[in-house]
Amino acid sequence: MSDLGHRTVLLDAAVEALAIQPEGIYVDGTFGRGGHSALILKALGQSGQLIAFDKDLAAIDVARQLFADDSRFVIHHESFADLKTIAEQHDLLGKIDGVLLDLGVSSPQLDEADRGFSFMKDGPLDMRMDQARGLSAAEWLAEVEEADLVTVLKEYGEEKFAKRIARAIVEQREKAPVTTTSELAALVEKATPVKDRFKHPATRTFQAIRIFINRELVDLEEVLASVIDVLAPGGRLVVISFHSLEDRRVKQFMKRESQGPKLPKKLPIAHVETQGRLRLVGKAIKASEEEVAANPRARSAVMRIAEVAA
Repeated sequence: MSDLGHRTVLLDAAVEALAIQPEGIYVDGTFGRGGHSALILKALGQSGQLIAFDKDLAAIDVARQLFADDSRFVIHHESFADLKTIAEQHDLLGKIDGVLLDLGVSSPQLDEADRGFSFMKDGPLDMRMDQARGLSAAEWLAEVEEADLVTVLKEYGEEKFAKRIARAIVEQREKAPVTTTSELAALVEKATPVKDRFKHPATRTFQAIRIFINRELVDLEEVLASVIDVLAPGGRLVVISFHSLEDRRVKQFMKRESQGPKLPKKLPIAHVETQGRLRLVGKAIKASEEEVAANPRARSAVMRIAEVAA
């Protein structure tokens, strides 16, 4: 499934990992342009259900165009961090058979200059996935304290020149606000003393600001904290990450929840009481060479799968 040339990363592998039951209930945490949702609906029977989420109003519009007549489908203009709240509203706590989380920014968002996600395209410095809420990147950069900006660049961008870049941004905004992607990219490039041959100097800065503006890691932590309560026994959690900050959190969560509580040795406790709430399913999966050749964005994708203990 594609929209204006959009390719869904790990499309078949992700839906296969959900182990779909025709009459089951599933969640697509990031609708995007509907690739995963379309394939899930294709596998569902008449009484199956698919609940989708997306912060992006453009994605909501696509969902309504594609699936307006499908009674099995409903989409919420919310973050997947609200999954537990929505599940409670639908009386679905502990009843959902699979949750798919496709993290990060989508290709259509990167490709549209007006969205402000890409340093490769000149446009307004927005970066919001949900343009109906919150501060744009330009608005945030106009008021953020220098020390807080350094922290964001270090923690969310792993940028080793964070102090230099933050100082350059603050000095520039004292003369005139930074309002476009090209202005920010040029500032970062000038402030970076050592260039990476294989990566644009602004890559980490744009990633860090985007993650902060959209609460991406906060939302991920929130959905992981509640997802086991939402899933039915035997239900699957499938997560596709695109950078190490996301994947590290997913990997640690799945490992922690698969190991169970740490208890002193020789306690008189039944083995079942020491088991974790999750069971890991296979190893991390990456895109094939063929998929990467067709869609370079797939190169960094890592998919992890876990199942709720029955």
